[in-house]
Amino acid sequence: MKKSTRAARMERRHKKFGNASLSLVSLMDIFTILVFFLLFNSSGDHQLPNAKTIQLPESISEEKPKENLVIMVSANDVIVSGRRIVSTEAVIANTQGPIVPLKNYLDQLSETYWDTEAVESEEGLEVTLLADKAVPYKVLRKIMQTLSDTPYRQISLAVNQKAVGDANQ
Repeated sequence: MKKSTRAARMERRHKKFGNASLSLVSLMDIFTILVFFLLFNSSGDHQLPNAKTIQLPESISEEKPKENLVIMVSANDVIVSGRRIVSTEAVIANTQGPIVPLKNYLDQLSETYWDTEAVESEEGLEVTLLADKAVPYKVLRKIMQTLSDTPYRQISLAVNQKAVGDANQ
């Protein structure tokens, strides 16, 4: 039986260039990297954002942090979800009521990202406050007073967990 011209041409091409093959070594490298990435990022405990400028106080608290809105207070700035809202000096200088830029931003966040039922609930929404241990308490008090005027009324203070044996020191 005689081959068609197409079949003969395909046979010559396969002899010239060889068969297509799949490089399994590079494919295995990609999957190995993917597995390590997924293992690293799928830890069961929620990790708080790492800010090198903030040194948290220590506590023997056993409760793990929940995933919610994070407000970081450094020696210079008040940062909400990675966005600088107001300077710490402006918070100290504020003598009247709530901190207006912070209140406006939190109200905007609550309207944008939460349903009306959660915002209007009596308990309010949860927020975690990460504050440098050198930040004066009056700054934290003003921030917490501002939070009480927004839907974010369940305030948690973040701390570094201290070993139970170190509690007596």
